[in-house]
Amino acid sequence: MAENVTIARPYADAAFELARGAGALGPWSEALDRLASVAADSSMRACITDPNLSTDQLTKLVEDVAGNLSAEQQNFVRILAENERLQVLPEIRDLFVALKNEQEGVLEAQIASAFPLDDAALAALKADLEARFHAQLDVTVSIDPQLIGGVRIAVGDEVIDASVRGKLANMAAALKN
Repeated sequence: MAENVTIARPYADAAFELARGAGALGPWSEALDRLASVAADSSMRACITDPNLSTDQLTKLVEDVAGNLSAEQQNFVRILAENERLQVLPEIRDLFVALKNEQEGVLEAQIASAFPLDDAALAALKADLEARFHAQLDVTVSIDPQLIGGVRIAVGDEVIDASVRGKLANMAAALKN
């Protein structure tokens, strides 16, 4: 996968510069989300690697499935198809989003909770985290029953482990010393 990121980086940088220059970061982000979903689909992966499909056929197929792409986005798909890089669209999307978030001062936060969080609890937690990190957060929530209780939060390279499992692990380590 590291190789895919290396391959994807120049394409993500180019898409970001094009989108930023046009003031269209949001629409490009949405289009790349759709394109990444298309490229990640197993039946589309088979088409992408099919040597019997021409570049024009493959480009048309991806554009039709992704739907509503601007002329610049269609050209981007064509370039990826010509260079046999459609398979790295998920990595291009991830790198583009990281560049977009950096431009907009947004940090990504992953919250793992032992139980589903209601909207009020999530809003309060997000507000507390935004105050702590002095930045707007793009929050992704997942459920991890192995935490037993509480939450585990990752923002950038900082991890806040307020889970029961984490506290038990800390107590076990302290008892060993």
